Amino acid sequence: MQIKDIVKKVKQIEIRTRKKSEATLMGQYHSAFKGQGMTFSEVRPYQFGDEIRRIDWNKTARFKEPYVKVMEEERELTVMLMVDISSSMDYGTKTALKREFVAEICASLGFSAAGNNDKVGLILFADKVYKVIPPQKGRKHILAIISQILTADYVPAKTDIDGALQYMMNVFKKKSFVFMFSDFEDDFSKKILGVAAKKHSLLAMRVFDEKDREIPDIGYTLFRDAETGKQVWANTSNKRWRYNFAEKQKQRIHQIKEDFENSAAGFMNINTGEDYSKFLYQYFQKR
Repeated sequence: MQIKDIVKKVKQIEIRTRKKSEATLMGQYHSAFKGQGMTFSEVRPYQFGDEIRRIDWNKTARFKEPYVKVMEEERELTVMLMVDISSSMDYGTKTALKREFVAEICASLGFSAAGNNDKVGLILFADKVYKVIPPQKGRKHILAIISQILTADYVPAKTDIDGALQYMMNVFKKKSFVFMFSDFEDDFSKKILGVAAKKHSLLAMRVFDEKDREIPDIGYTLFRDAETGKQVWANTSNKRWRYNFAEKQKQRIHQIKEDFENSAAGFMNINTGEDYSKFLYQYFQKR
């Protein structure tokens, strides 16, 4: 894409997502992400209705009357967007390429976070981490993130999800809300996933094209793996072959979803062109 096309695309995404964020997502986002902890503020005499567990027993023993600790919610949050830029994400047969769809979802999350005065950061990864934009606040920062997702060089290599999660944990120590975007075509370690989900709040968003799960009858066809370059001929007219392919895909996605949920991480399966806002809305409500 030329610069003028990129600017146009970014503006289109901003207009669509800001409207959607303000109308449906921002309120739910605010309710879901109220703060990631409590910090001590002061000690004061006990008042009727205070929680017993807030009593400061040392102060109470010293002054012979009950005192409670007053806590304040830690307001500022960090949202990390982790985007797979392997070649299989630069593909689409429907309304948009996967990368364009991901950029739009990230924009919705980003503007919702900006409206909540939260910081947003970006990690672009494939076989390794290729780019990191540190968390910052503001509209211009979100637009820069959208532009990076749209213009990144998508890499013909396998996706190292473990390496990306490990990098994120090593660099970002503070508990963050992590949204990982990938088609999850490659394997990952359940152990590393479990550690990451324990340290951060993690939601995986599998973005797929309808042709990823079912292949139409188009006769003998040469298929090429976008990540490895491996090629194979297949007779797509064979009903048994098409059925086996679709079943393997279903089983694989079911297993990935199970692995994430068993690790206390969230998982969504979203087709390009679907109304992703309803999925996010439901996720925010559950929180």
